[in-house]
Amino acid sequence: MNERAIPILPCRRLDDVAPFYEVLGFQVTYRQERPNPYICFKRGGIDLHFFGLESFEPENSMGSVILLVPDTGLLFDEFAAGLRAAYGKLPISGIPRITRPRRKQGTTAGFSVVDPGGNWLRVSALGDSEDASDASAGASGSASTPAGRLDRVLLNAARQGDARGSEATAISVIEAGLQRHPEATDAEKLPLLVYLAELHERTGSRALALAVLDTVDALELDAEARQVLATELANAEELRRGFEG
Repeated sequence: MNERAIPILPCRRLDDVAPFYEVLGFQVTYRQERPNPYICFKRGGIDLHFFGLESFEPENSMGSVILLVPDTGLLFDEFAAGLRAAYGKLPISGIPRITRPRRKQGTTAGFSVVDPGGNWLRVSALGDSEDASDASAGASGSASTPAGRLDRVLLNAARQGDARGSEATAISVIEAGLQRHPEATDAEKLPLLVYLAELHERTGSRALALAVLDTVDALELDAEARQVLATELANAEELRRGFEG
């Protein structure tokens, strides 16, 4: 079967989206300014087309595309490298931005990109589903253990903050989850705290984000835990460097 579907997404100006998608590794395959602004991008098997509309407001965009890829982790790393090179840091708030993968257990996590036109690229693994991802999230521990319960809290928060763009709801989910499970170890709390700091940064609450990062720095983690949580610790450090910059 050789069927293909190519989304056509809005933007205010072609020059708003062209540099951004080139940073992500896309190539421009066609561009015109008249009779109407139109541009085509391609990256591997992904084709995206855009039309320009001067009156368009990216903040009001409802454009959304699901990208199914073999390895979401590899694609995130490639996108992130380009964005860091272009912006000096990973843009995680405002427009444009990228969300970090959250799911760790048993499946490769998905992530989202919001482009300068306010359009969402929702990246998921081929064959993945929300139900399967939820089930795999508890693979490291029963839902009756603190680790399993906090995994579920993180999934619910990411669904609100990343998939639905409701940072305030995600913050409430995390804060309530941490309060319900005071018996959790510092290692179990760390992923939620790092995500909480990121959510505060997205909402412009820099002081709250820094306070959470101070809490992260004060956690007691042994060498093994630091190795397992190396990615989360690196994310926390990158957040702090972004504030200092």
